[in-house]
Amino acid sequence: MNGLTRYAGELTRALIATAPPACDVELILSRRGRGELAELAAQFPGATRTTVAKLSHAALATAWANGVSVAAGTGILHAPSLFAPLVHTDRSAARQIVVTVHDTLAWTHPASLGHSSAAWARRMAHRAAKHADAVVVPSHAVAAELAERVDLGERVRVIPGATSPGIVLPDDPEVRASWLRLPERFVLAAGSMDPRTGVGELIQAAALPDFHELPLLIVGADEWRGHRITETAMLAGLPEGRVRPLGAVSDSDLALLLSRAEAFVAPSYAEGFGLMALEALAFGTPLVHSDAPALVELASGAGCQVVRHDAGSSYAERLAAAVDALIVGDADRSSLAVLGRDRAKAFSWRDSGSRVWQLHAEL
Repeated sequence: MNGLTRYAGELTRALIATAPPACDVELILSRRGRGELAELAAQFPGATRTTVAKLSHAALATAWANGVSVAAGTGILHAPSLFAPLVHTDRSAARQIVVTVHDTLAWTHPASLGHSSAAWARRMAHRAAKHADAVVVPSHAVAAELAERVDLGERVRVIPGATSPGIVLPDDPEVRASWLRLPERFVLAAGSMDPRTGVGELIQAAALPDFHELPLLIVGADEWRGHRITETAMLAGLPEGRVRPLGAVSDSDLALLLSRAEAFVAPSYAEGFGLMALEALAFGTPLVHSDAPALVELASGAGCQVVRHDAGSSYAERLAAAVDALIVGDADRSSLAVLGRDRAKAFSWRDSGSRVWQLHAEL
């Protein structure tokens, strides 16, 4: 499950749970098969009804990007992304339209999204400037970055996400850990060889003495556009298996990984929120994170911050030094665990749902 899918699902459940009296939640979906529709309906039992568009996701995306008005429900429209009918419409049919912008990668790192997807996102963001009543972002960092690129005036609202209640330990953690071949001690990260994620530099860090030969497990696919995590590790001189891509993992496996990791490292050069870092904080896993503004905002002092750019040393050296501080240095792991859990409690989906309803009430 990718981040946007998880966000949309959790927010929808929160909106259903916090709906004010006389307010209903209706699902609006692009065309899909009956089996998929039934599965989605089962995930949101509190939704009053489901409206299915006649067009596929791709067709709707093209139509809305080109300003073609395609019916997509009436009343208050809240989109968990920029995928929304941002077109000139009769406001009696759609009184409010609120969309969500999760990051500014479409401008800063278009290769991370793919250039066509990035171009679509930029186009829709400018349509939001014309037609959206408000734009939700997950952090003040994104709000500031977006303001430099799109004139949204006073319509931006910061409403963050939260940890997923479904990320819980399996019933048989020891058996599952054995099946996953988890080392006794390891460092955990998430990402790919997309340069934005900083995973390449983290692999270089794993080859340095300060990493103490700890295995590095990475949630994510081995290959990204011809570049492989395993090949990068080999070129860094690391023995086979020292760095292991795990691919996609289940919620229970993620919980197991976070609960057993010596540290979770978030080396990203750019983020909109940092959901996996928040999950690590919730488990009391010591967090090492870059000084990307969204991650600094998220951690709020509950992690070990590493500067991305410094002429005095390489980023890999600084990441390794931060891991060293957690493993054998002067970092107080128990204090970080307490700070992390406390920080994670500041975020809840119920609060996010209530704030969305409040936003629509203000509009």
